[in-house]
Amino acid sequence: MNSIKNVCVYCASSTKIAPVYFASAESLGRLLAMRGINLINGAGSIGLMGTVSNAALEAGGTVTGVIPRFMVEQNWHHTGLTKLVETENMHERKLLMVEMSDGVIALPGGCGTMEELLEIITWKQLGLYLKPIVILNVDGFFDSLLEMLQRAIDENFMRKEHGAIWQVAQTPEEALDLLYQTPMWDESIRKYAAI
Repeated sequence: MNSIKNVCVYCASSTKIAPVYFASAESLGRLLAMRGINLINGAGSIGLMGTVSNAALEAGGTVTGVIPRFMVEQNWHHTGLTKLVETENMHERKLLMVEMSDGVIALPGGCGTMEELLEIITWKQLGLYLKPIVILNVDGFFDSLLEMLQRAIDENFMRKEHGAIWQVAQTPEEALDLLYQTPMWDESIRKYAAI
C-alpha cells in the first residue's frame, strides 16, 4: 500500500458548472482532510478549485496552493490556504505541484485541467512520474477522453501497457482508495515509450 501524504488535484475554476461537480469536489476535499492528506492545487479561489480547498480546510485539513505571480497580481488566488507558493510561470507551477505530490487526482475541468492531466500521463509514460494518477470521472465527464486514449492504444499510438498509467474512479472514495492501491510505476517502462 502506498504512503499518501500529499495529493495534487487538478480541476476547474469555472463557477457555472452543474452542482454534481461541486458536490464531488466538496466530498473529495473533506475526505482528504479526514485521512490527514495535504491537498495540493493551483490555489484558485473559485470553481471546483476553491470548493475542494474550502472543504478540506473546513474539515480541519491543510491545503498548499501553487500559483504563478501574474495570477496573484490579478487577485485570482485563495487567501485562506495553509500555504501559498508563488512561482514565476505556469511551467514552474505544474512541476512544483507534481514534485510535492504522492499522487494525482483529476476532477472535471477545461483546457487547463485537460492539459495538466495529459502532461502528467505523458511524464508517467516516459518514466518521469512514477506515482498514481486517478481520473475522477464524475457524471461520465471524462468518457470521451477515455475513449480517445483507448483509441490511441487500439491504433498503436500507445502501447497496451500504457493503459495502466491512469486509473478511473466514479466517486471520491474510490479515487482515494486507488491512490493507495495502484502499484508504483517502474521507470524501466521508459523503454516502451516508443512503439
